[in-house]
Formats: sequence, C-alpha cells, structure tokens
Amino acid sequence: MNIRNRLSRKFNFSGMTAYFFILFIIEFVRGAFLVSYLPSYASEQLHFSLSVIGLAVSVHYLMDNAVKVFAGYLIDRFSTRIVLFTGILLSIISIMLVVHAQSEWEILTATALLGIGGSPVWLVCLSGVQEECRASQMSMLYLFWMCGLGLGPVVMNFLMDVDDQVVFNILIGMLCACGLLALTAKSARRSGISKLSLAAQLKMLWERIAKTGFLLPSMILQTTAGGLLVPLLSPFATQHIGLSHSELSISLIAGGVSALLILVPAGKWIDRLGGKWFLIGGFGIFALTVFMLTFSNTFIETVFLSMILGASYASLLPAWNAYLSRYVPQDSVGAGWGLISTIEGIGVVAGPALGGWMAERVSASFPFWMAAVIFAGIACYYLFSRTENLIG
Repeated sequence: MNIRNRLSRKFNFSGMTAYFFILFIIEFVRGAFLVSYLPSYASEQLHFSLSVIGLAVSVHYLMDNAVKVFAGYLIDRFSTRIVLFTGILLSIISIMLVVHAQSEWEILTATALLGIGGSPVWLVCLSGVQEECRASQMSMLYLFWMCGLGLGPVVMNFLMDVDDQVVFNILIGMLCACGLLALTAKSARRSGISKLSLAAQLKMLWERIAKTGFLLPSMILQTTAGGLLVPLLSPFATQHIGLSHSELSISLIAGGVSALLILVPAGKWIDRLGGKWFLIGGFGIFALTVFMLTFSNTFIETVFLSMILGASYASLLPAWNAYLSRYVPQDSVGAGWGLISTIEGIGVVAGPALGGWMAERVSASFPFWMAAVIFAGIACYYLFSRTENLIG
C-alpha cells in the first residue's frame, strides 16, 4: 500500500469532508495574508507604499477571478488532487516570495500567484457537491468559508504583535498541511469527463444560461448591488449613524454570527421544501433591511438590522446555488461553475466603483437605496415568474 493510501485510511477523510477543511485553511490563509500580514509586513519591513499594497490586493482578486474558467476546465480534465495540490504549491511560493521581495513587481507577482493558487478550491468544492443534498452541503461549505475568512485576520492580528516570523511560519505550515490533506483525501463524487474542448463547453453553458432570459442579468445585478455597499459600510456607519469603530465591529460580528447560525438549518430546509420561497424571502427581506438601515440612528437598531441581514443572506445563499446548479452540465461542472463565478465577478468588480461614485454625486444613502431596489426587483421577478420547476 502506498503512502497516500495509508494516510487516507488513517485519517479517514471523505472527499467533501476534506474539501470543507481545505476551503477553511485556504480562506484562513488568504484572509490573514491579505488583511493582516501583507499590509503590515510590506509597509513596515519592506517599506512599500500603501498604493502598491492596495494594488497588490486588487491584483490578487483580479487573477483569482480571471483564471476561474481555466481552473474549472482543468478540474474537469485532471484529478482534483493534482489541481488542488498545484494551487496550494503556488500559494506557498507566493508567500515565500513576499518575504524576499525587493521590488514592487515581486509583490504584485506574489499576490497574483496567491490568487491563481486559491482559485480552484471553491470550484473543486462545487464539483463534489451531491445533487440530492446540494443545499445542505452548500450550507456547510459557506459555513467553513465564512469561518476561515473571518478568523484569519482576527487571529493573525493578535499573532502579529508577537513576531512576523511566527505568522510566516504558521501560514506556511497551514498550507503544507493543506497540501498533504489534498493529496490524501478521497475523491468526492465526480461526473463524467467531458470530451469537448473548453470553448465548446463554454458555448454550451452560455447558450443554456442565455435561454433563461433573466438569469444572466440577475447574476450580475445582485453582485453589483452587494458591491455598491462594500466601500461605504464603514464611513456610513461612523459618519451618518454615529457608531464608533468598536460598535461597527460588534454589529458586523452580530450579522456574521446570525448568518452562521442560519446557514446549516436553511440548507436542510431547502433540500426538503425547495428553494423558491427562500429565494423570494431572502432577496425581499434583504432589500427591506438594507433600505431600513439608512434610517437607523442607534447602535441597538443597527445590531438588530445586521442580524436580519445575516439571516436573510444565509437563507438566500444555498437556495441561489441550488438554482444555478440546474444550468451546469454534469459532464463539465468545473468549467461551468468557473464561467458562473466569472460572470458574478463582474458585479464584484463594478459595484464598489459605482457605489463610491453614487455616494459622491448624489448622497451617502443613495447607493443603499439603489441596492435595495435591485434586490427587491429580483425578489419580485421570482415571485411572479413561473420558476417552480426550477427552484422548487
């Protein structure tokens, strides 16, 4: 028996269980690196400007989104172990490159490699989800994703006070453990390997999405609406609601905890009852709460609204994923989810810029109102459209 099989039997990880932990580790490392380690180390130790650091973070997310389709194609054609391990290896190289960086281009190259290396993880997770319990498994994926993304910066901020080298060692150690887990994990359920070229697969998927009419604009609109609020949450909360930074942090934590508590039960309910009313209710309640947030003027009100936002978002996520899965060909799930992620990424890129422009040209509340209108419009569409056969 080879080493990989011995380790697989010893740790007894099923495919999806291993993917849960791989996703958690990768998001933990990326959050810790981009939010805590890179800004501090690059500015204080390497003496790079904040503009270079900001550009490096943008390059990371740009490359993450840009290679999604190609990463999905590789997942359809090669072993998920190989794809994951290669991505993790690139992530290790990227962090080691930062420590020895001497120029701006080395920093940009390092964050680009981290974006490329982390890009396949979410797609591998999606390709292994079983249709009969999709919403439940997606809830668990979102749970591990949120925990990793949130805990990474928090834990690293404490460790940064100890020593930068300690943080570096921890990040590298976690990625090495992640690589070992990727190599030893049992494969999750995989669909057949498509014999079509990447271009043919994408054309087929695009035609399926285009025929749905509203699905394509809905994918872009909802991520754009969410993106409108990203650069405005902190200044709006402190300048217009009057919260302190500590109160804002507590509000965000309350929303996050609410989302985490609802995610798993919502996934189980969607598997049993169908997702249509979770889509309608999630979009509708989210729209109403975003609108009400602009009239909040106390800390207690803001915390309460944040908890409603978190709960509605958590009930929406697995239902939306289950809806999208109906349009992904079973013999090319990697490329399919890669294209969907890329399309949704358009809104992620465009939203923040539009939100900042609206706040400056109209008012600080206007982007929130526009986001509420978009979410309410999507909820109304699914309420009055005949989509029962698609989302339950």
